[in-house]
Amino acid sequence: MAARQTLMNHILAGYCLSLCLCLCLFLCYSDAASDVPQILKYENEKMDGDGYAFSFETSDGISRQETATLKHPGTPLEAIAVQGSVNWVGPDGVQYKLNYLADENGFQPQGEHLPQLEATRTA
Repeated sequence: MAARQTLMNHILAGYCLSLCLCLCLFLCYSDAASDVPQILKYENEKMDGDGYAFSFETSDGISRQETATLKHPGTPLEAIAVQGSVNWVGPDGVQYKLNYLADENGFQPQGEHLPQLEATRTA
């Protein structure tokens, strides 16, 4: 049951993060009303305590989607798995994309802009 409480905390954190991001976007661009990004799409789904899903897209090229699921409910292996992606245009004009998975194996980000570990050589 601790995993369900943790899932609820993640759901609340996801809601808060989405609202904070929207607020930050608004405040960052509030100087020029014509430059304020518009929310083009926002979806939020609560899946009866077994997970959640949300996504949004703004007019300035930011988009994010995330899904969380409860794995092995009611067993000692009960865990939350979160998977998602975020896209944005950086100040350098480059389109960035970050995919991520967070589960019992930790946070696992992937993106072309992230440093890559070199494969260890065997001699």
